[in-house]
Amino acid sequence: MVRLEIQHFTKYTYSEPVSLGPQNLFLIPQQRSYFNIERSRLLINPQFEGLNERLDLEGNSYYQTWFIRHTEFLEIETDFIIQSEKYNPYGFILSEGNSFPFRFYEYSEDQKLYLRPFLKTEDYPELKEFAFSVLFQSKDLIGFLVRLISQIHSEWRHTIREDHGIWPSSQTFVSKQGSCRDLSWMLMEILRSIGLATRFVSGYAFNPELEEGHELHAWVEIYLPGGGWIGVDPSLGLFTDHHYIPLASSFDPKNTFPVQGTYGGAGNSTLHAEVWIKEI
Repeated sequence: MVRLEIQHFTKYTYSEPVSLGPQNLFLIPQQRSYFNIERSRLLINPQFEGLNERLDLEGNSYYQTWFIRHTEFLEIETDFIIQSEKYNPYGFILSEGNSFPFRFYEYSEDQKLYLRPFLKTEDYPELKEFAFSVLFQSKDLIGFLVRLISQIHSEWRHTIREDHGIWPSSQTFVSKQGSCRDLSWMLMEILRSIGLATRFVSGYAFNPELEEGHELHAWVEIYLPGGGWIGVDPSLGLFTDHHYIPLASSFDPKNTFPVQGTYGGAGNSTLHAEVWIKEI
């Protein structure tokens, strides 16, 4: 068992007073069987007019809050204590399906109705060629995924970028480096190019070997019939276990941003965010 305290601080500073539109805060740990939330705290400044918990189209719980006064800043602070039990990421049995190796993974017609957004991808031949180069060296589907994320981890350099955009997959592929979100998006498009449904996950990942340097993290989930959504982390070359706490998942990374909202006015905004995770 692991007990974690997670603190997440976000501050937007505006160059002049602005009117805040409704803000959607994807800062609620999403339900997973291996952890329980012992304590949670949410602080928002300036004082909000209303706050409710909502559920988005893809099943993510989030807070919606709104304001009536002008402000020069928006501060959001969350604090959780989470108890996480040991979790085996390989504890599943796949349903019978595609023979291996395959040229393109085929889901059932019923599954395709749901998975269509999670299969949408651009045509990058170099990504598909890379997928096939790993696929045809593997003995089965799980072996392919293990080999693929291990190879990305060893051949692409994981970097920390202060800006919050995501590089195009082709840029990450050619440059052989990227942030966790860049590597995750590249992996998603590699897998989608051969027919595997993927979604982007934003959340917290605790590395017990680090004393500091924790941050909001990104990884990928792949839909495998029989196993459901299976988490993999290309930044570390691992299947995700009880050290991973998701906040939001989506077919499109922009739907997982922790704070989503607008403001009115001519002022510019700057963002400062920090995450602290410690074992207690």
